[in-house]
Amino acid sequence: MKLENKSPGSSRREFLKSSSQVAAATTLVAASAQHVHAAEDNTIRVALVGCGGRGTGAALNALSVENGPIQLVALADVFEKNLRSTHTSLSKHKRVGSKVDVPEERQFIGFDGYKKAIDCLRPGDVVIFATPPGFRWVHYTYAIEKGLNVFMEKPVTIDAPTSARMLEINKKALDKNLKVGVGLMCRHCKVRQELFDRIQNGEIGDVSLLRAYRMAGPTASAAVPPNTTDLSELQYQIKNFHGFLWLSGGAVSDFLIHNIDEACWMKNDWPVRVHSVGGRHYRGDMIDQNFDSYGMEYTFADGAKLLVDGRTIAGCKQEFASYAHGSKGLAVISSASHTPAESRIYDGHNMDKDKLLWDWPEREENPYQLEWDDLIAAIRNDTPYNEVERGVMASAVTSMGRMAAHTGQEITLEQFMSHDHEFAPNIADLTLDSESPLQANADGRYSIPMPGLVKKREYL
Repeated sequence: MKLENKSPGSSRREFLKSSSQVAAATTLVAASAQHVHAAEDNTIRVALVGCGGRGTGAALNALSVENGPIQLVALADVFEKNLRSTHTSLSKHKRVGSKVDVPEERQFIGFDGYKKAIDCLRPGDVVIFATPPGFRWVHYTYAIEKGLNVFMEKPVTIDAPTSARMLEINKKALDKNLKVGVGLMCRHCKVRQELFDRIQNGEIGDVSLLRAYRMAGPTASAAVPPNTTDLSELQYQIKNFHGFLWLSGGAVSDFLIHNIDEACWMKNDWPVRVHSVGGRHYRGDMIDQNFDSYGMEYTFADGAKLLVDGRTIAGCKQEFASYAHGSKGLAVISSASHTPAESRIYDGHNMDKDKLLWDWPEREENPYQLEWDDLIAAIRNDTPYNEVERGVMASAVTSMGRMAAHTGQEITLEQFMSHDHEFAPNIADLTLDSESPLQANADGRYSIPMPGLVKKREYL
């Protein structure tokens, strides 16, 4: 299960071979595969599905690529307010506003808006998926059917059944030679790529311990108050999607995946098992399903450990960083947030200035932009580019740690990938009038994890 040191757009690892429910992804593209490229006028047309802050940022990065003409032509969301805000922000942007051509007839509201936006594109164009990730496999299926290149935000799955499904769906994208980027932008960071090479070349010795932290105050919509709005239960959950496991995988999947992914990357492997702890503190009347502190101990096949701490409690020590410890010294993978990484290597395990062996000498480029530069270059040059397998694996490993905390059990990767608890099996059929897959009780509260009591699934 070692990861190969390839370019960021190629698959970096073999998939878990022992899981009977998960087929290994095929070789990226055969030489005889269909040549999918931008339309004949050389303009890559883009549709955005999911007009929140993350989607708006992804569209801005797409339109900022300086590699041939590119144009935003369609928007879709379930909330009109979000769509209008995104359209205003991008169309009035000084640098990219002239690349926005989204009249009202190409602005779509509703659960079927993704299909309508996709239908505005031509084979070889690009669709951005930035909705809550519970919908990812549904949207991806239709994009592949239409022959579109894709950028999807992380995480790409939120439970075991959808992880297996995404790998199976992705085979069709590989067969069609579609280019697919996943929003784990740290993999495109040049300083982290240099650090990876140095670690693999033995500069910190044998890696035996990695540590990752994302400890902050209350974050995004992880803590959700009771619904006192006019929104339906379904719409309210979508608006506060970080609080509900069926939509996002919760705080763990959305907030910790980058640190877990970059640590596993530096180890050049995926862990084989995990046990975790977590709890709910000072919750008041909050109705979400999250714990607000998590601690995970992942174990790799060689016995090395990855320790992950996540917290969203005000007034506590904050840290947002990842580290790798080897027999010779310490590597700082990231220092504070995602960028700049400020990666560096020390002799020994203390970060003393006089023990600094290497750091990045240049100003760091923005990895959010680099991932788009790489994707568009692959489309223009018709080079193999599909990041879904590692996106699924990063998502699954993160969810595995969350599940261990929520059940109080040690879980292996093989056990997780063969699990049958799908949080929202009817998600493809939802409409604005549907009931939510997660229903409140008579007190307006939702099922929460109960470690040690509910052991076989994350919630009832």
